[in-house]
Amino acid sequence: MKKTYINGLGCISAQKTFDSIFLEEAELNVNDTILALEKPVYKDFIPPAAIRRMAKGVKNGIVASTLALREAQLETVDAIITGTGMGCIEDSEKFLKAILDNGEQFLTPTSFIQSTHNTVGGQIALGLQCKAYNLTYVNGSVSFESALFDAKMMIEEGDASRILVGGIDETADYTIALFKLAGFIKKENQSPYSILESTTNGVVFGEGATFFVLENEIKENTFAEILDIEIFNKLETDEVENRITNFLASNDLKVTDIDAVLLGYNGDVDSDLYYKNLSNNTFLNTPQVYYKHLSGEYDTASAFGLWLGAKIIQTQNIPDIVKINALESQSYKTVLLYNQRNGVDHSFTLISSC
Repeated sequence: MKKTYINGLGCISAQKTFDSIFLEEAELNVNDTILALEKPVYKDFIPPAAIRRMAKGVKNGIVASTLALREAQLETVDAIITGTGMGCIEDSEKFLKAILDNGEQFLTPTSFIQSTHNTVGGQIALGLQCKAYNLTYVNGSVSFESALFDAKMMIEEGDASRILVGGIDETADYTIALFKLAGFIKKENQSPYSILESTTNGVVFGEGATFFVLENEIKENTFAEILDIEIFNKLETDEVENRITNFLASNDLKVTDIDAVLLGYNGDVDSDLYYKNLSNNTFLNTPQVYYKHLSGEYDTASAFGLWLGAKIIQTQNIPDIVKINALESQSYKTVLLYNQRNGVDHSFTLISSC
């Protein structure tokens, strides 16, 4: 089977990840429950006339995918595969509001057309004039991993040699209000919001778009190799260690072979028990990294985590702002990512240097 290499990255997030080297300008926001996006100059990537008709998720997806393709020095791909949890929720809200405000009459279809989950993948394909395989996965917090898994299988089986894979989610006012009402987001009077020391439920929310160019060959700009991906729906806290051990064993690895582990801490005291159990036991002697204090929590935040893991391997450095412990490895060759949310949608992603 052919191997899968990351040859291009593009990331739009709450940090300046699009025109910097590696988090040297990262800022920790502990005062807000919703992390604002660090916006690029959209007109540098999208015609101004088209920008005003696009939701921010679409704009961010186009910019992130363009950056990834530029880094991989490609003009088109054999497939475009995206993952999203909520899709273009901003346009969904606009259309539903228009239905109510206009008594279900005289509605323009624009917001409805642009509200579908596959809008981002479609818009990218239109821009590239790419008529190849185009699929969007909507699987909650493993939406991105599902897209990544599909892409890896296509490359391994020889169905494609270069694939654009991404995870995109956006925030919208009414949906955020509902999340706050349901207790998914931390209360306003609980700041500072320190993820690792959190004693409350709820998360600091965010949004973002992260894209990867995957290819079946190593190039000068190759970041890392994707070794394996595994997804589980539900696991108990005491089951995770055994699952990870088996996952590593299937790749002829042990826990001691992992040079760094990226954990999806999000500040929810119940959800983070899964990570704390690993931090205090399985990976006690392993360099540990977290990232959602920089990106915020959203369904495809794990794509930001993979971006971070690939950059750690490329630069052979872990920035202090993402360190959980003070341990360091002599080199960062093999990195494990583990993510879950509220005890469901568990995913293991294993990457290595080439």
